[in-house]
Formats: sequence, structure tokens, C-alpha cells
Amino acid sequence: MKKEAILYEKLGDKKVRCNVCQRRCVTPEGKTGWCMTRLNDGGTLYSLIYGEVSSISINPIEKKPVFHFYPGSRWLSLGSLGCNFRCPGCQNWEIAHWKGGRLKGTEYISPEEEIELAVKHGCIGISWTFNEPTIWLEYTIDSARLARAQGLYTNYVTNGFITEEAFDMIAPFLDVYRVDIKGFSDRTYLKTGHIKGFKGILEITKKAKGHGMHVEVVTNVTPGFNDDETELQGIASWIKNTLGPETPWHVTRFFPHLELSHLSPTPLPVLERAWSIGKEEGLWYVYLGNVPGHKRENTYCHNCSELLIERYVFEIIKNKIKDGRCPECGIMVPGRFR
Repeated sequence: MKKEAILYEKLGDKKVRCNVCQRRCVTPEGKTGWCMTRLNDGGTLYSLIYGEVSSISINPIEKKPVFHFYPGSRWLSLGSLGCNFRCPGCQNWEIAHWKGGRLKGTEYISPEEEIELAVKHGCIGISWTFNEPTIWLEYTIDSARLARAQGLYTNYVTNGFITEEAFDMIAPFLDVYRVDIKGFSDRTYLKTGHIKGFKGILEITKKAKGHGMHVEVVTNVTPGFNDDETELQGIASWIKNTLGPETPWHVTRFFPHLELSHLSPTPLPVLERAWSIGKEEGLWYVYLGNVPGHKRENTYCHNCSELLIERYVFEIIKNKIKDGRCPECGIMVPGRFR
């Protein structure tokens, strides 16, 4: 569905500047910006994907991955088309690397219908995921307002490249901010997201924490891209000193996709070293992802090391947390738990 964008400025000669993501594309009449989802039609910027859903499913929150916000809870998860990055190894490239043109494989779901689906299927929240939710701003704001009124939680699974203005519009209605920190150098972000700097991503993530959102960070450790120990140490140190040691960091295993199909999956010792780096930097909760059955999928008390939550992939095998506390030492476990 085509709908006028809510965050852009007219520049004259019918050019417009989109202010939704940090690219701030300047678009001539009749053209779209980098993400291909916003069209300048006669000097007015329109979203081409409002309510257009390419993927919808009901998932446990662990699939985001988010481990410290009502573990085991069900979430209605939706995605659309396009992205403001072009990550060469994107696992959802079929929808995220959409190059514009006629919409294929989508169905229109209104915000009201979205809320009805979540309630009908016993979900506690709505997650905008699969592709970048920032470029779905108008739709996610409308949906998030309704979700908040209905008592549902909300979640962005994002690359964090949203502008401050756009973030301030969605922030009052977001509960969980699950952000990718893909590396800790301009070189890495140039290779992955095709952007020249990443400091703006860090600033927005800091704002999310300041807004009281539940924040968890994911780094997909990709051979030859961001597996350098110095870079991983930079991420871990930044999380600890800026977001706080209680902030979960997920270091996940890369599997070959798209332009990176020639690479091998991340070696397990590299992931385990990343886990050690996080702990050495003082993070309380570091997790390995995409390694089914590994003990580092589990949650251990940061104070006494008691096993609190045992997991297998996205399934909760055992949850021993009582009233938000470790049953062994009684300390509060950061996050929200039933």
C-alpha cells in the first residue's frame, strides 16, 4: 500500500530528503532512495510498503534472539520488503535485498488486523523483524500505538541505522530493542552495510537504553569480516561501559549465504573466544548462537554461576528463576521474567 511518508523534507525542484534512516537520501522526482521503498512522486515522498507483509509467523522470543525478556513467550513476527543495508551474507536476502518494482509475495495486513492476530494466537507482543523495521516506520508506529493500547509488548529487530528524529517517534511505543552491532570499525561497516561510519548506530542504541527499553546486542561473527579479537573486544567493552554489564551480548555463528557462500561457517573456537572476550571485558551475560546444544546457550547467574535457564535452540528446557531472582543466591537477574 502506498502512503505518504511522515518524516521527510522538501528541497525545491521537487527533490526530497528522507529523514528516516541515517543515509538521509536526497531523491529526485520519480525516483526511490537506497532502500527502494520510498518514492518521490511529484515532490511528495511515499512509502511503498505500508502494511505489505512478506513474512509472518509466531515465534518464541528466543528466535530474535532475546533471552532476558519473558523467556519462552510467543510473539507475532512480521517483515516486509527492503533494507537500508545490503549485507553480502544476509540470510533473508530474498526480501531484504528487494530492488523495487512490482510487489510480489506480499499481503496487506492493516495495523488493526495485526493486533487481532496477535491476540488470537496468544502472543504477548509484536516483533518487526526479518527485514529492517526502520524503513517500515509509518506502519510500525501505527501498529505499536494499537499494541500499547491493547497491553501488548513491542520489539524492533534492527541494524540500528535509524535517525534520531525517527527513533524519537517510535521510542515511546517500543519495549524491546534488539540491535545488531556488526563490528567496531568503519572498515567492517563499509563491507557489510555499505555505510561510511557506525557511530550513529551506537548513539541510537545508547538512547534506547536511556529510554528504558530492554536492549540486547547481536554480533554475527563472520570469518574475515569482524572476527578480529580487537574488533570483538571493542564491541564488548562498549557494551559494558555504555549500556551496562547486565546487557546480553549474543555472538552468533555465521553460515554461508548469498555473496559469502564461499566462506565456511564460523569455527567454534572463534565463537568460544568471542565469548571469553565478552566475559573478560566484564559482561555478565554472553551467549553463543546458532550452535545447538552448546552450554553457552544457557543462562547462568552472574553472581554465583548457578544454571538458571537451560535452552536447546529456541526451546526452554528448564527455567529456575523465581520472582526474578536466582534461587541459589537470591540476587535479582536483569530483565523481565514470569
